[in-house]
Amino acid sequence: MHKIIAILFLLVMAKTTVAQTVSEMPLYSGVIPGSKQSSIKEQIIFVNAGVRISSVITPTLTKFTPVKPNGTSIIICPGGGYGRLAIDHEGVEVAKLLNAEGITAFVLKYRLPNDTIMMDKTIGPLQDAQQAIRTVRKQATALGLNPAKIGIMGFSAGGHLAATAATHFNFIADVAINDTTSVRPDFAILLYPVISFDDSIAHKGSKTNLIGKNPTAEQTKNFSNELLVTKNTAPSFLVHAGDDGTVPVENSIRYYQACIKNKVPVEMHLYPKGGHGFGLNNKTTSDKWFDRLINWINTIR
Repeated sequence: MHKIIAILFLLVMAKTTVAQTVSEMPLYSGVIPGSKQSSIKEQIIFVNAGVRISSVITPTLTKFTPVKPNGTSIIICPGGGYGRLAIDHEGVEVAKLLNAEGITAFVLKYRLPNDTIMMDKTIGPLQDAQQAIRTVRKQATALGLNPAKIGIMGFSAGGHLAATAATHFNFIADVAINDTTSVRPDFAILLYPVISFDDSIAHKGSKTNLIGKNPTAEQTKNFSNELLVTKNTAPSFLVHAGDDGTVPVENSIRYYQACIKNKVPVEMHLYPKGGHGFGLNNKTTSDKWFDRLINWINTIR
């Protein structure tokens, strides 16, 4: 299935005038941690001219290499409520723009929580995010990348995964691994992110898909990332719309406040309108959050 995804990426890339190279690799070289045998097949869905992926069985990293890499790299986690991946406008299109700035991008096709294919669905996505960071960091020198400038970026539920990676790096999700390579991202970029599983502001679909309909109080707390920010949390950049009716803006606000409290460098851009899932283009404003992002990245290099 990953070959089909690579073809889709190449078709999208054909629309750009920026010269890039694209290559896809399996995230794991051997057994996928916590996996179970299943007859489920990965699916590609076309929705309103967009590409969505569901039932991910084999996670992959697709690398987008710019013409003149500057050494910085970003792993992108598309959103989709932990039920599918918006691989186009929250993945490929973002990678293309990052490449135009000299940033090497990796689109992570991560496993979506599913009891049928996972022994513990609550940690499957985090296992993949940590493995992505581990892989890029281990290969950084060979790839011409700076191992100390590896960021993680996520949209919506992908933002929850990115925030989880930014706050849970001392917890190794794959208990069987002996690799001691750091899985702490050097910075985190969170776009209209699901941050908290507090029922008052949680995106119920993401919460249910990841930890079930009847989670324990400990599970709810453990995946409410605003509660887990420490002084060692990665510097963070947040974007949200005040009228987001899917993921309340309070998610970003709480994370921002937690960063301030713990003296973590953080920048947040809130737009009055834009709703949810606008990707690169918030049509309600002429301001481009991506330009703000590049300015911010330049301050932390």
